[in-house]
Amino acid sequence: MKPIVLVLFPQEYDDLALAPLEAAHSEHEFVREGFDLFTFPSNARLLWFNVELFVQKLERKFRSRKIAAVVSTHEQFGALAASLLAEKLGLAGTPLKGLLTAQHKYLARQIHRDVLPDHVPPFCGFRYDADVTKAITIDYPIFVKPVKAAFSVLAKRCQDEAALRAHLKFRIWEKIIIKRLTWPFRRVSVKHIDCEIDADCFIAEGCVDGALQFCVDGYVQGGKVNILGTIDSVMYPGTNAFMRFEYPSQLAGKDVEKLETVAKRAVEAVGLTHGLFNVELFFDPKTERITIIEINPRMAGQFSDLYERVDGKSLWALELDLALGKAPVWPRRAGNFGSAASFVFREFGDAVKQPPPDHDQRWLTKTYPDAKLFLDIKHSTSRARETKWLGTYRYALVHMGGADHDDLMARFANVCEHLNFDGKASPEAVSRWQILRRSF
Repeated sequence: MKPIVLVLFPQEYDDLALAPLEAAHSEHEFVREGFDLFTFPSNARLLWFNVELFVQKLERKFRSRKIAAVVSTHEQFGALAASLLAEKLGLAGTPLKGLLTAQHKYLARQIHRDVLPDHVPPFCGFRYDADVTKAITIDYPIFVKPVKAAFSVLAKRCQDEAALRAHLKFRIWEKIIIKRLTWPFRRVSVKHIDCEIDADCFIAEGCVDGALQFCVDGYVQGGKVNILGTIDSVMYPGTNAFMRFEYPSQLAGKDVEKLETVAKRAVEAVGLTHGLFNVELFFDPKTERITIIEINPRMAGQFSDLYERVDGKSLWALELDLALGKAPVWPRRAGNFGSAASFVFREFGDAVKQPPPDHDQRWLTKTYPDAKLFLDIKHSTSRARETKWLGTYRYALVHMGGADHDDLMARFANVCEHLNFDGKASPEAVSRWQILRRSF
């Protein structure tokens, strides 16, 4: 039987990227394991999920087969499970302690404060049920987020104490979900890292106003950090909600080099010696100050095909090289496009979204064969919960490329004119699309 490549907790854009890799690596069998955190009844498993038992079951399930590699882009459970299993089987993988340190936002902040003090904002940690009058030891306004979370859940700017108290008012079922999301990480982290702030607590940081946000992607092999590129994280005007992720960055080359230097040092500081990473950073164009937001010790799956479009190789192909113990070869600007982006569609109000009609989707495929539409339509409780936790509701992504930045934006503006998520094309819907188009 063929050796197995285990893909843990795959997401929709992972499956799209894996299809050509499976054909190119026919000597391996690709097996997917895990469950969808956002789809019922699959996500009911969250209530009893134990990541260590999950890994043990996988080990038993494939005992009679050779596992050649374990991979995952999943922030909440997949990266941790892959690290645990790779360590058990002696496979190439992200080292467990380095992964836990990077994902523990408070511990990583402490390390970076010591190593890169000029690139860390003031911060403090606290429990969600703490007396915030005493617990918050830095000045408002603050940016609050969980010590261990994903998808920007419960991350919010709080102007004053009253805003923070309102943000931390959780219903019983919300408290249960929060604890179950962090419990697998908390259970493992207490055994391997030492920190006074637990994984289900929060971290408050001084706000970095007026700065632009970026992602630096790279990989480590044999302890050597290699930078792949820098992506612009562009927000909807006046919000901290992502509007698009664009590669390559539109920032000046000298400033990109500064970002990548800080990212490299930040990765080295937390002890990552193998695997892909994604470092989020702020850059203030007025002062040129760079501030570390966080390190994600795994591939940013949403960016995989952006690199493929521009550089000619997907992040997933690189991930597979590393997991199989191969020395990666990374091309530069060998793709079919000069620029690429993941465009994010969000609803900031109460409008209910629907998938675009079939003829709209056929138009997209015919007009822009490279474009990929990912639907994330939710209804009722799921939509309300996302809106409360994130402040917005993300309902779709469009990935596409262009000859350069201007061509990319023109192509996407045309997409905005033709995709309708509001059911019938009412005057209000047309107006919203016009506003969205101008924003992009």
